[in-house]
Amino acid sequence: MAEDSDLEKTEQPSQRRLDQAREKGQVARSQELSTFAVLLAGGGVLWFMGASLTRHMVQSLRDGLTLNRDLAFNSSLIIPRLYDMALDALFTFAPFLFAVLLAAAFSPLLLNGWMFSIEAIQPKFSKMNPLSGIARMFSMHALIELAKAIGKSLLVGGVAAWVIWHNRDQVMALGTQSVMAAVPEMGHLVGVSFMTIVGAMLLIVLVDVPFKLWDHNKQLMMTKEEVRQEAKETEGDPMVKGRIRSLQREAARRRMMSEIPTADVVVTNPTHYAVALKYSDSEVPAAGGKRRRAAGAPIVVAKGSHLLALRIREIAKENNVPILEAPPLARALHKHTDLGEAIPEALYTAVAEVLAYVYQLRRYAKQGGAYPQEPGDLPVPAELDPAAALTTA
Repeated sequence: MAEDSDLEKTEQPSQRRLDQAREKGQVARSQELSTFAVLLAGGGVLWFMGASLTRHMVQSLRDGLTLNRDLAFNSSLIIPRLYDMALDALFTFAPFLFAVLLAAAFSPLLLNGWMFSIEAIQPKFSKMNPLSGIARMFSMHALIELAKAIGKSLLVGGVAAWVIWHNRDQVMALGTQSVMAAVPEMGHLVGVSFMTIVGAMLLIVLVDVPFKLWDHNKQLMMTKEEVRQEAKETEGDPMVKGRIRSLQREAARRRMMSEIPTADVVVTNPTHYAVALKYSDSEVPAAGGKRRRAAGAPIVVAKGSHLLALRIREIAKENNVPILEAPPLARALHKHTDLGEAIPEALYTAVAEVLAYVYQLRRYAKQGGAYPQEPGDLPVPAELDPAAALTTA
């Protein structure tokens, strides 16, 4: 049962899957939206310029049927005359043609934006398979398209019948007018009727566009196995990534351990935490070379808890690095500092007392005398000590 559920397309398509489909030219397309945009553009031009267009058509027709003596006796003038008439007709219908061409070119951008895919225009011989074609003819998608076509025909046909019936008196009145008056009136009437019929297609567009978007999304739905496979391809295998992180942590730990012999002191909790500090008057690069601390500020060269803290203490003992038990300071340093970073300013005073104790130990080792006393009750702000903050809460 679990394997079956993994093979069911129940997951939303990822952005990577959507991008891959777009590169192949597989996007949501609404033929009804493009048709509506083209008809709306053409109908709008007919509505606003119908009278002007018809007047130009009448004038062109009159000019074409008018023959003067020169044209009648000189056939070489006919070709230039036809050229002038064709050019005049082109200029007359240029706004209409431009509006229709613009709508056809940019209407797809309303749904998918700008897209150019070479793969989409490549021939696919699989589409020539007659069995696949028959399967597509009787598929659910084909039945939906058939139902949509029938509904569109009924809607557009019904609106067209209503428009014709509503304007029957104006149509009949055209026969009583002169040609010069009837033709512009007819152009305006055709434009208004056309726009009314096209307006009915808006309902079809409002139904078709959401359906196309839903159908496109459904086709790109993913199974749980596909989601897991894509995650491996994009982010890498979790086991491999975990192994890489483990190796990186191990390498960082080895680098950290190699810095402990150069530390000035190791501050402990005594068993839970251990932090190795190093002080130098010169500027020291931070871990990875990304940051540099100010001169004179001690930096943290190693830190750890539990078993790692034990290993830090062992290496410190092997290399004669002083170890000081200062639980509040150790907790604060472990919590609020990273490797290679300078200690917080609020801990300057406490660390200064620790370093003073370390220098006294060095002088005692060289010159002898009274053994230095370990500093106690270091001035560690309560807000920096996790244990003190927990007790207060």
